[in-house]
Amino acid sequence: MVSLRCKLLVKQELENLGLHFTTVDLGIVEIMEDITKDQRAQLKAALLESGLELMDDKKAMLIEKIKIVITEMIHYNDELPKVNYSEYISNIMGYDYTYLANIFSEVKGITIEHYIIAHKIEKVKELLLYDELNLTEISYKMNYSSVSHLSTQFKKVTGLTPTFFKNLKDKRRINLDEV
Repeated sequence: MVSLRCKLLVKQELENLGLHFTTVDLGIVEIMEDITKDQRAQLKAALLESGLELMDDKKAMLIEKIKIVITEMIHYNDELPKVNYSEYISNIMGYDYTYLANIFSEVKGITIEHYIIAHKIEKVKELLLYDELNLTEISYKMNYSSVSHLSTQFKKVTGLTPTFFKNLKDKRRINLDEV
């Protein structure tokens, strides 16, 4: 899992700088002592080298945490939560959902709902390519009310029907086999 690798990298960089921490989770680090400007600069450079970013802006940190919660909810759970996504995100984040949604929309230019839909469609594509579940099973797994709802949303996002998308994979494989 990507987030575990990131946590280990961050912990290692903090230890390299001699900083003590209590928490490294979901893009948030709690450091026990005050950090000097030099230590901050060294940490920022070390994290950038590892492909990570040190964020100072509270809004940016909140948005990153929302994105991580959504990504983990959709891509790393065997089953999506049975509660409303707004309630789930609000509970995990510890903030009112309206507050989170307003900040997210203001900064990202899309709603949390559209961000979730985009991630769900990416997961649906993945499941279609794995070819282990049929469309009805995927629809159920991804908490769609019906196959029709899934298909409509899939077409709206990708411009293709799920069946057409799945057949594209089969056609590409056939073409490669003919070479």
